[in-house]
Amino acid sequence: MSVQFRNYTKQAGITEDYHKVRNFFIRLGYAEFTYTRWDWMATHGYLDKSAVGRIGIWEEDEQIVGVATFDCQLGDAFCLTFPEYAFLKKEMLLYAKDNLSKDGKFGIVIADADLKFQDIAANLGLIATDQKESDAIFYLDKTSTEYRLPEGFHITTMEETFDPYQYLRVLWKGFNHELNGEGEFQFSKEKEELCKEEMIRPNVDLNLKVAAVAPDGNFAAYCGMWYDPEAGYAVIEPVATDPQYRKMGLGKAVVLEGIRRVGELGAKTALVGSSQQFYYSIGLRPFSTATIWREK
Repeated sequence: MSVQFRNYTKQAGITEDYHKVRNFFIRLGYAEFTYTRWDWMATHGYLDKSAVGRIGIWEEDEQIVGVATFDCQLGDAFCLTFPEYAFLKKEMLLYAKDNLSKDGKFGIVIADADLKFQDIAANLGLIATDQKESDAIFYLDKTSTEYRLPEGFHITTMEETFDPYQYLRVLWKGFNHELNGEGEFQFSKEKEELCKEEMIRPNVDLNLKVAAVAPDGNFAAYCGMWYDPEAGYAVIEPVATDPQYRKMGLGKAVVLEGIRRVGELGAKTALVGSSQQFYYSIGLRPFSTATIWREK
């Protein structure tokens, strides 16, 4: 049977198509767009739900063999296939350019090791930019996950302490929204419901969502971990530390605690989409890079 194209469902959230695409990413293995990135996007509050129907799917014998997608917002795309279906990438790139752009602007993320896809992009008039995506990796058999907490602090998880207010508060502060002049964190019933939608769903293990709690009860640092035994590797996302509690080893503590927990579940490696020195300083190593290509 020949390869057939179709669009992803127009319905956002946890759907039959969500599970089918997720299974594709699990079987694909590590790539510039991972199964956890798909999970993170599926119920993320920043997702452009009106655009999910633009995601392209290529199937053979009703099995997905390729996906052209964006990550939460249109503009930059990813085209991924099983190795034996790489011949689809030119078609996929043309589809992505026509359907996944935003305000006339388009970028395609291509792994720096994928020379054939780079040639396709170049022949279609795209050029490499200085915009990079980088992944770092933690090898559990090589690096210790030991850490120390300052006196008065303790570790909890969203399984033990499901607290949308504290979760959203530490992310708001930790991603420097207040330092950047965006105001103090404001909580609402709507934000609480969005948090529940993100977390209380399939493929989210709340025991892997780790927080360091300050003596006053506030989350001082947070690390989200994602793991699926079928994939074999874990992913770290997101990590944030309240500026009030930085330089105390709390970011290190929540990341290493999360890695320790996925190690107990069988993970041998943990990845993070970052090249920040913080991750290298706690034992992660550079792993792979991808470049965003754009029109001249």
